[in-house]
Parts: sequence; structure tokens; C-alpha cells
Amino acid sequence: MDFSHKPVLLEECIKGLNIRTDGIYVDGTLGGAGHSEEILKRLRKNGLLIGIDQDRDAIDASYKRLSNVDTNGKFIAIHANFENIRQILKEQKIKSVNGILLDLGVSSHQLDIGERGFRYLEDAPLDMRMDKNTGFSAKDLVNTWSKEEITRIIREYGEEKWASRIAEFICEARQHRSIETTMQMVDIIKSAVPAAARRDGPHPARRTFQAIRIAVNRELDVLERVLPEALECLAEGGRLCVITFHSLEDRIVKNFIRDKSGRCKCPPSFPQCVCGAVKELKAITTKPIIPTAEELKVNNRARSAKLRISEKL
Repeated sequence: MDFSHKPVLLEECIKGLNIRTDGIYVDGTLGGAGHSEEILKRLRKNGLLIGIDQDRDAIDASYKRLSNVDTNGKFIAIHANFENIRQILKEQKIKSVNGILLDLGVSSHQLDIGERGFRYLEDAPLDMRMDKNTGFSAKDLVNTWSKEEITRIIREYGEEKWASRIAEFICEARQHRSIETTMQMVDIIKSAVPAAARRDGPHPARRTFQAIRIAVNRELDVLERVLPEALECLAEGGRLCVITFHSLEDRIVKNFIRDKSGRCKCPPSFPQCVCGAVKELKAITTKPIIPTAEELKVNNRARSAKLRISEKL
């Protein structure tokens, strides 16, 4: 199976990881192995890259892509969610690593394979699971969650102004028959969003599909859980590179780096610090790195990408 993939902010990530030839690195979102390929090229035989992905297709495709790279003894692929990074490294008897890369969001392959149910432009089963072994799908969400729960995720994760109306139409539609396909979902959204609001801007289903995908895969919860785990796994001087594609993701990463940079949380009225803030991270990028115009010409899916880099002290 072809796992097409154009790695986003590739040069910036490689530079940001500050790769040592004998270092140990983790690509927590292996995907099409585009980032991993470039990391491996810079490692000698005593270096190591651990690639993690919850999508079995990514694991299988990574070996195919890396067939032209010397991976002998330098590469391990693990089928798992990167939220378990600490346990994964423990099982590999690795105490700490020199760099961790997290490229968040949905992969190009997952978008391109219609049967995965991520796309709103073609008919397919309403799935959206990044890990096909998990039981909970988008179909389960839209057919079982309450109107209030559906409204909340569409509003928060999709930043959709018509969230309440879309949730109302979903709950009305499922009373007549189960919502099973992407096109059923698209038709419901189109009927909920007023015609005037559909004339301009992105596809009317885009924000809702994004919100449902984030909820199904627990993407924000996983991110909040993995960041402190990643920090704990880094060696002194180790780099953490995180690529986000959503404002809520970027906010979580930004706040984490800020909170771990020793910033005092005491009220301004306090005469001295009593919160005990400890500086554990140094922000390498004070502002997020975004794709260049040249990159966007060849990879439009990079348009909302933001890279933040930090270093463990």
C-alpha cells in the first residue's frame, strides 16, 4: 500500500533536533517516515531511532520507504500510541533520549485513503480512527453522544459557529436511521448550515469533520499527557520538536514550554516567589516556525503547520 507523505518543515525539524551521530531519537508519529529517513541518514551505527505510530499501515510503509537507507541496528518501529512513550522506552531498556519529534494531526495517507473515513469529499464508512484496532469510531460518536457533547466538541475542536445547529440536525437525523457514511454526515451538515454561510470560506463540513476526528482519537488529551512524559524521557540537552496543525494544539504546546521554563505563577502582589517554579525547559523558538512560501507551493497541507522547539536543561 502506498503511503504518500511529504514531511512538513523537514529542514527545520532536522536542524531543531540538533542530531548527534551517536544519539538516540524518537519519531513519535512515524507516518510516511519522511522525517525518520532524514534522521537516520545522520546516525552512525551506534545511533538509534525509534519510530512509533498507532497506524499499522504506517509501520508497514516505513520499512518500504527506509529500504534505501542503512537501518541495520539503527531503527526500531513500534505499533503504539506515542502517549505511551515512557513505557515504550522502558521496554527497550532506554533511560533517556537525545531528541523527540511529534508531528501531530492526520497523515496524508489517512486523508488520501477514502475508506478510512477522514475525508468529506467522498463517500466512505464514517470511521476516522487512526488506530483501526480501537473500538470507538466517528460513527459511534455521532450516533450515541448527546446533543450537548456533540455541540461542545464541534464548537471547541472545530471552532464552528454553527455547532449547536449541526448537533441538533445530527440528533434529529439519527432518530430516523443510523448515520453510517461520510456523505450522510456531509448532507446533514449542509442542511444545518445556512446557505449564505456556505457560499464563502472552506467546505461547510471541514470544521465538523476535524472536531469529530480530534474527539475520536483523543488527540488533545493525548498531547497533554505526552508532553510531560516526553520531557521526563529527554536527556540533558535533549530537544523536543512538536509540529501542530490546530490552534488548540499549539496553545497546549506553547503553555507547556512556558510553564516548564521556570516562569513564576505567583500573583504580582506577592513580595517574593512561593510557587517554587523550576526551570526545566529552554525555548529554542520564541515564536513558532511556519512553512515557507516555497514549501506551501509543493505541499498545501503544510499551510497551518507550526513548529515549536525546546531543550531540556
